[in-house]
Amino acid sequence: MTTLMEQETLGERFRVGDGAAMHELYERYSAPMYATALTLLGNREHAADAVQRAFVQAWRAADRFDPARELKPWLYAITRRAAVDIYRRERRTQQQLTFDQATETVVTDAPNIVAVWQAGQVQAALERLRPGERQVLRLAYYEGLTQSEIAQALGVPIGTVKSRTARAQRRLAALLAHLRDT
Repeated sequence: MTTLMEQETLGERFRVGDGAAMHELYERYSAPMYATALTLLGNREHAADAVQRAFVQAWRAADRFDPARELKPWLYAITRRAAVDIYRRERRTQQQLTFDQATETVVTDAPNIVAVWQAGQVQAALERLRPGERQVLRLAYYEGLTQSEIAQALGVPIGTVKSRTARAQRRLAALLAHLRDT
């Protein structure tokens, strides 16, 4: 933990443009600033970008920093503003599709008749499975749970989950054998 005197000294060194002080600030505060940005943005790359921008902005404003103030809240405020700017930029970028991009997305993402038919066949086959078998497949493939998580969610032993999964996969493969040639 830094003492107030060390904080003032570091703040004063930073204010006058000491590169070593900037390095020390980075070593001390970059990880918690990154955690703050990651919490706000939910994206590692954007969080790293926010921290980098925050340090650049802090360095540019170093001569206006009051060394009597604490560095940590000042740096966190800059980090939050940088994260908000990145969030707004990304949101704007995602919303600004050209007509050609939107048309291309619609055309390339449109399902073909065979894919629609196959999806219907899979749904019909799933409906023919026993409820317990259908449930473990749904939890594994649609909800992304592991076998241990499924066992816990259903309140059954993991061996039961494994046997239901294996049985359901065999039955589903048999029910969908006609799709192998399409």
